[in-house]
Parts: sequence; structure tokens; C-alpha cells
Amino acid sequence: MIKQIFNKFPRKSSKSAENREGGGTSTSSSNAYANSRSNDLTSNRNQGTTSFTGLDSTSNTALNHGSKFMQAVNSKLNGNLAAFSYEALPSFKDVPNTEKQNLFVKKLNMCCFVFDFTNPTKDLKEKDIKRQTLVELVDYVASANGKFPEPVMQEMIKMVSTNLFRTLTSPPRENKVLEAFDLEEEEPSMDPAWSHLQVVYEFFLRIVASPETDAKLAKRYVDHSFVLRLLDLFDSEDPRERDYLKTVLHRIYGKFMVHRPFIRKAINNIFYRFIFETEKHNGIAELLEILGSIINGFALPLKEEHKLFLVRALIPLHKPKCIPMYHQQLSYCITQFVEKDCKLADTIIRGLLKYWPITNSSKEVMFLGELEEVLEATQPAEFQRCMVPLFRQIGRCLSSSHFQVAERALFLWNNDHIENLIKQNRSVILPIIFPALQRNATSHWNQAVQNLTVNVRKIFSDNDPELFEECLLKFQEDEAKEKEIKLKREATWKRLEEVAAMKSSIKEPVLVSPRKASRAPSG
Repeated sequence: MIKQIFNKFPRKSSKSAENREGGGTSTSSSNAYANSRSNDLTSNRNQGTTSFTGLDSTSNTALNHGSKFMQAVNSKLNGNLAAFSYEALPSFKDVPNTEKQNLFVKKLNMCCFVFDFTNPTKDLKEKDIKRQTLVELVDYVASANGKFPEPVMQEMIKMVSTNLFRTLTSPPRENKVLEAFDLEEEEPSMDPAWSHLQVVYEFFLRIVASPETDAKLAKRYVDHSFVLRLLDLFDSEDPRERDYLKTVLHRIYGKFMVHRPFIRKAINNIFYRFIFETEKHNGIAELLEILGSIINGFALPLKEEHKLFLVRALIPLHKPKCIPMYHQQLSYCITQFVEKDCKLADTIIRGLLKYWPITNSSKEVMFLGELEEVLEATQPAEFQRCMVPLFRQIGRCLSSSHFQVAERALFLWNNDHIENLIKQNRSVILPIIFPALQRNATSHWNQAVQNLTVNVRKIFSDNDPELFEECLLKFQEDEAKEKEIKLKREATWKRLEEVAAMKSSIKEPVLVSPRKASRAPSG
């Protein structure tokens, strides 16, 4: 009777773990990246395959074993580790397949113990045991051929969170905001715990990239809180960690589509805090590099959200003093937007003009380089909308006493597309920049700038001789008026000095009549 009742219950398929929704197949790029990373960890890896059949039936036993282990570890956190036996567990190849999941969870819990690396001579044996265990875990995940069940996924994310999420410490600095060249001269701060952190990052990267990771299941644990804490780590001083974070976050963005809007918004918030509050963050370049890839994948037409991101975050990123640390990545993101939607060129160019540096010549050279990339993707209609304020600024750059700024501005004429845009609108542009060209050709101290200026003047004179002569006559008239105004100004000051000299002997105040005090407006 009892057997008949049990026979009515549906039987669980032995291959249910393989048929879970959302498993997908691994891409060649994911496998290639995982294989390229494996050589950095160790040469002695377990090359055997691991099966996850029967995982659900034994997961509770494994978790109980792991909990007991962690209770023992936690009881010794405040004491001497020597009193607690931190010993290596058996290798996966030494246990039968039915026990491998139990052992996997035990090793995960064992690796939840975080060692103190401030003392490099402390617990050397135990630290090495943990690193070897982490390497075994990486191999185990890489060779998995079945879906990860929820209890195992929970333990994996718990181990990753325990090891990675920590308070970042940075060396004290005298000034809150440093110039870019100061930051470049500083030696990067290397995390002493990197020997463990690297393998944990590699482990998590294998989880995210693995085709055996069910995205619908994993998103319960790789949630918004997890993503925020991961983003906080981008402020790490260690460039090796930021490089891993860049790859990991990009993989998360690709695998968990539900998190994509949240990740973009969270990165926006980091940028806002950096631009308008702190001007200090170590990972802006890495975040922009991720965004460059994301922007490249935006569908057309662009959403309003993406355009607001350009206006509110990317363009204001030109403001901080330390822009040289991330300008290459920022310029790529800006150019991607122009290539996606050419109508944004006017908005971008006016944004660059808004944040154009006044006294920082090296930053000005960078802006000119970025401007050339934007103009190269700009269409004539958008160019005409912004050409007047644009070439007023270019004219100021041409007049710069810093030869690199003037030279970089003159190099714009080496770009065929930009030269054609200028030729098509020469009647507006030449009168704006002609004074700067004329002064450079005759009086600039740098010979290279003089030669380049002569070449640019020749382009205009050959293309439209009448316009060139008209601009030359106007320039000569303006120069004559300026000279006259200057003479009047000098005469006024001379009269003031003479009156002051006469009154100084009797110590009377100097009274200047309105007629004598009147001065012509300066040009």
C-alpha cells in the first residue's frame, strides 16, 4: 500500500540540473579569456573534469560540515591562530565523485577566513594553504560540467564577498587634489594580500563566465548590493585589482541583463561625486573603459537616458584637474557618441568650449586633440551651428605664446575632413582667425609655429584671394585704429604724470578735469 502511494509521486529527473532555464552555452571569447588567465595562477592544476550530478541531494550535508568549520574558525578570530589547526583539506582527485560537492563547500568555507597581511612574516604556512585551496577551487569551477545548484552558488558568492569586500586604505596625502603629473610620479600602492585576492578574483571571473552558471539563479546573490560593493573597490590604489575589476564588471554587465540600467546609474553616481565633490578617485579610467565598450553597443536611435549621460556626466568629466589620468578613455567615449549620432557633435563641441582650460597649456593640447577626433566625425550641418564660438577659441589657441598649443591648433589643417569643412565656411571662419594668423606669421617667437602659420595662410590665399585681401585690409585698418588708441592712452597717462609731479611738491591732491580724464575705450 505504501509503495503504491509513493509510486504516484512524480519522479525527479536525473538530468534536471542540466536542463535548467538560462544555462546557455559558453562563448569562445569567455573560454579564451579564462584559459589565458589560468597560467597566471599556478602550473600545477587538477586537469580532471568534475560532475555535479546528485548535488541537490547532498548539499545540506556539505553546508552543515562547512558551518561547523566556520564556527571553529570564528571562535579563533580574536585569538592566536596557532591554537587553531588551519590544515589543508584533501584534494578533489582523492575523493569519489559523490563526495566532491561536500569537499567543495568545505573548501569554500575554509577560504572564508581572511588573514592579516600587514605582518608579512605571520601565518605563512596557513596563508599558503589557503592560496593552494583557492587555486583548487578555480580549477574545480573551470572543469565543471553541470549547473551549479543554489546552495553551492550561495556559498561561492559568500566566499567571494568575504574576501573582496573590505575597507580600502590609501596612503595619506598632504593635498586633497593633486595635479596629474604628481599622481603619475607616485608609485602605485600594492595590496599586500594580492596573492589571495588575485585568485579570488579569478575564481569569481570563472563563475560569471562559466556556461554552467544560471544567470536567473545567480542574480539572487549577485544583486544590486553586491554590484555597489564591487564598484566601491574601483577606488583601490592597486592597479592590478582595478584591472581585474574592469574585466569582472564587464562580464557581469554582459551576463546579467537585468542589472544593466542599475550598473549604468551607479557608475553615473560615482562620476557625479568625483566631478562635483571629491575630484579624487582611482578607477575613473577603468570605468570609462568599460563604458566605451557599452556605448559601442548602444542601439540606434539613442535613448534619452544615454544622451543625458553624455551631457551630465561625460562632458563635465573634462573639468577636474586630474583629467590626464583618464582623458584617453574619456575621448574614446565622446567620439563613440558622435559616431552613433552625428547630431550630438554640436552639443559635444559646445561642452568642450565650456570647460576649455585657460591657464593649463598641457590640458589645452589634450582638448585640441580630442576636438580633432570629434570634428573628424562631424557633418557640415552640425559644424555650421558651432563654428563661430569654436573658431574664436581656436583663434585664441593660435595666439598662444605656448608653442605646443599654437602648433597643435595649426595641425587641425592637416586633417582633410576638417580642412574641407573650413574651406566650405571660409567666409565666416577666416575673419575670425585672420588676426591670429597674421601676428603669428610676423612675430611669433617659435619658428615652427611661424612656418605652419605661413602654410595655413597660403591655403586661404590660394583658395579665395579676394576674401584674403579683404581680411588683410581690415586687419591693417584695425591695427591702425589700435595704434591710435594706444597713443591717446599713453598721452593721457603722460598728462596725469605731469600734473601729479607739479602737485607733489606742495602735497595737494591731484584734480583731473573730465576732459583730461576721458579715455578712449581700449580695443
